[in-house]
This record gives sequence, structure tokens and C-alpha cells, in this order.
Amino acid sequence: MPITVSQEVTETAPEVSWAATKTYLGSRVSTLKPPKLSAQEKRCLNPIYVLRQLGKKQWLFFSVAILGWIWDAFDYFSVSQTATEIAKDLDMSVADITWGLSIVLMLRSIGAIIFGLASDRFGRKWPFIVNIAIFSILELGTGFVQTYTQFLALRALFGIAMGGMFGNAAATALEDCPPEARGLISGFLQAGYDIGNLLCVIFTRAIVPNSKHGWRALFWFGAGPPILIMVFRAFLPETDTYIASRINKEDNSTVEIDPETGLHMQPAQKVGTWASIVIFIKGVGHTLKVHWLMFTYLVVMMAGFNFMAHGSQDLYPTLLKNQLKFSIDRSTVTNAVATLGALSGQVTIGHLSNVFGRRLSVIISCVIGGALIYPWAFSGGGAGINASVFFLQFFVGCWGIVPIHLSELTPPALRTSLVGVAYQLGNLASAASSTIEAKIGERFPILDEHGNHLPEEYDYGKVMAIFMGCVFAFTMIVMFLGPEKRGSDLCAPQYEVTDAQTAAGDEKFEDKEKVEEVAIERIDTNLTR
Repeated sequence: MPITVSQEVTETAPEVSWAATKTYLGSRVSTLKPPKLSAQEKRCLNPIYVLRQLGKKQWLFFSVAILGWIWDAFDYFSVSQTATEIAKDLDMSVADITWGLSIVLMLRSIGAIIFGLASDRFGRKWPFIVNIAIFSILELGTGFVQTYTQFLALRALFGIAMGGMFGNAAATALEDCPPEARGLISGFLQAGYDIGNLLCVIFTRAIVPNSKHGWRALFWFGAGPPILIMVFRAFLPETDTYIASRINKEDNSTVEIDPETGLHMQPAQKVGTWASIVIFIKGVGHTLKVHWLMFTYLVVMMAGFNFMAHGSQDLYPTLLKNQLKFSIDRSTVTNAVATLGALSGQVTIGHLSNVFGRRLSVIISCVIGGALIYPWAFSGGGAGINASVFFLQFFVGCWGIVPIHLSELTPPALRTSLVGVAYQLGNLASAASSTIEAKIGERFPILDEHGNHLPEEYDYGKVMAIFMGCVFAFTMIVMFLGPEKRGSDLCAPQYEVTDAQTAAGDEKFEDKEKVEEVAIERIDTNLTR
């Protein structure tokens, strides 16, 4: 009796035993040492040479992906940049308004699941368009809220819509990217988050003080540019890698194998759309069952990265305004300098990680970043604050390795969904970071010369310094213990025999050549770009 082959990737589950664990841990130090650079790798240290490897279509995919990610960040930071104004308008405290940030982070994982699975099943294009359309509408609606409850409700829905962007953007930008350019493009893509933050700082300064509608006008403005991004994406096709991965699903057909020989193949009866969705969902369950350990690690890793970013960025505008008494102009300059530091770090560290390794690059960044905490948190508003902010955020910019590191460690069949879900579950773990800092900060009030508590003034710098020291240490340990698959093939075959060996009980399937005849040969994007 023929065996039906599911069109999803399967791999063997990791061996979880003391012997395997001991061997793995014993390799953590030796695997950090970067290999001796070849002549080609030395040439790839030149970013101009690397960027020239991208073709026109690859540049277009990267452009639309980073634009979506930029505006995703712009809309998120609109709350942190105007928290004081929103709190005053809605008659709430700043700590209450920061729940608008936390609730977005908490619900983004739901959006990552919904839009990630849609992208893996139906393609990168239309889920991207629908996703960005929804969060544009919700951003517009935020500008019309009249009560705190309405504000939280719209931000909750916005969090779901916002959560679907990262996985799709990473897949769109990196799937067809030449291997030698992945680190640099990953750094540029992740830098989009800070570009969005920088744009938010600039437009907050331009719009909020000069509009009679105040902070509301910023949200109304933020709903406009996504329309142009939607049109841009509508004119682009699917990525070559996605087309290759689904080349046999265009006819919604499956493949049958004769267990007697392990070689006989013939098209099975076509299945309907709903049946194919059921097959896909079963494949999702199987993939998670096989890759549960890797997925768990990715969530823990992303928790560290998200605590690092949100712990150093979300409450910093409040520290400048309320504790250091910066004017709007000076606060804008300092926030812009911090963002430029993060941008520089993400691009630089992302690029260097392609040669020296993802793990080593992050570990070195955490060590140096930890050494910069004191001048960053306790400069007291002096002349050195901009330098300390720039360099601390530069090393927080080790975030530049995240898109490609996640893509290399996730199974190809569910790349968009698992990358997005791991990223957003890490966000969920760090969701209350700004609120935690704000609440703890209230236990460290700033006193006047008579020992009286100054109203609404707290020592946020001390709290953020302690918090960031713990986060840098945690992230460094997680990266040291974790795996790395730098340079792995993102275009790996998407079709393998599912449970065929178990079902048939036939050792013939162990012959690699026979299994390869079942697999559909991948399309090399370098040949099709």
C-alpha cells in the first residue's frame, strides 16, 4: 500500500541526554573561536562589495521589508514619546500610560502566530499587506480616544496587528539574500526599528508642540505612510525561496511512495484547499514537536534581547524630561543621538557577525555595554551624556544579528511563523519592563535640600542602571550557551518523507540517494535573481 508523503520538512528530534548535553556544553568555548578567514571572507569585510552582491529584486524585497518594519516601530514609539502628554490629557499617571506599551508587547505574540502561519501557508505578500492595513487603521483610531479604557483597548488590538510584521519582514528581506550579505542586511533590517524611533522623535518634535490637537495629530499622521507601503508590496511578487518551497503545492497535490522500493512516486489525488490547510496544520504540530527545544531557546534568547532594548529605551525620554529637566529640544537631540548609536551598532555588529560569528559578536557587545552603564545612567545631564548614550546604544545594537540568527536557527517550513512567534514571545516576557522600571523608580524619589519628596520626580537612572546590568549579564550567558548556524542554507528543501521510515519499517529509506529522489530540488536564488 502506498504511503502518502506530507509536504513539510521533518528532522530528527534533538537527543536530550546527559552524554549529549555534556558534549554540547563542552563545545561552547571552542565554537566561539572564529575560523581563519579565507581570501573571499576578507573581501567580504568590505560592505560595499557585499552590497553589490544583491540583485534588483533582492533590493526591492529588502526595501519593502524595512519600510514595513520602520513604520511598525514608529507607531509603537508614538506612545513612549508622548506618554506625558497622553497622561495629562486622559488624567492618568505616566506609569498608567506605559501600560499602553506593555499591553502592545503582551499581545504581539498573538499577531505573530496569526500572520506568521498565514505567511507560511499562503505566501509573504498578501498577509503583509493585510497586516499593515490593519495596524494603520488602529493607529488612526488611537488619535480619537477619549478615555483611558478606549486607549488600552485600541493599543491591545494594535499589539495583535503589530506582532505579525517582524517574521514576514525578516523572511521577505533575507530569504533571497546572498549568504555573504546576510549579516549586513540583517543589521540594516533591524536598524529599521531604530529608524522608526528616530522618525518618531523628529515628527513628535515637529507635530505635537505645533498642532492644536497635540499628541493626537502624531497618531493621525502615523496612519498615512503605511498606505504607500501597501501599494509598494502589491507590485512585488513572492520571494523565490517561498516559490521554491511551495512549488509542488501549486496544484494542491501530494506524493505517494511505494514502501516496497522506497522509490516509486506518482501524483496522488488532488486535495481541496481546506484539506491542504489541515495537512499544513498537522505539519505545524509535527515541526513544533521536533524543534521544541530550539524554539524554547529562541524565546529565552529573545527575552534577553527585548529586555535589553526596552529596558534602555522606553523610559529614557521620561528620565530626560522628568528627572533631568531637559527641554523639548535638548531631549530630542539626546534621543536622536541614542538612536543613531543603535543604528550604527546594528549595521556594524550585524555585518561583523557574518565573519566573526553571531554569538561572539553579542557576547563582546554585552561586556562593553555593561562597562558603559555607569556613565550612561549617572552622567547627570552633563556634557558627556550624549557620548555615553551613543556608545551604550551602539552595543545594544548587537540586535543587528537577530533577524538572520533567528532565520538560520528556525526550520524552513515554518520560518515566518517561528521567527515571528519567538521574537514576540520574547517581547511578551519583557512586556512590563518599562512599567517595572517606572514602578520601582517610584521607590527612589528625588528629594530637595530639606529632604522633601519632589512631586513626580524619581531616580529612574539608578533603576535603569541596575536593570541593564542584569540584562547584559543574562543575554551574555544565554548566547554563550546557545547554538549557531551561521551561513546555513535558507533555501533548504521543503519536502521530505514524513514518518515514512516508521510507517514502512523499511531500512531502504536510510539510503540518502533514495530519499533525495523523493525531495524536490530547491531553486538556487542566485540563479533566479
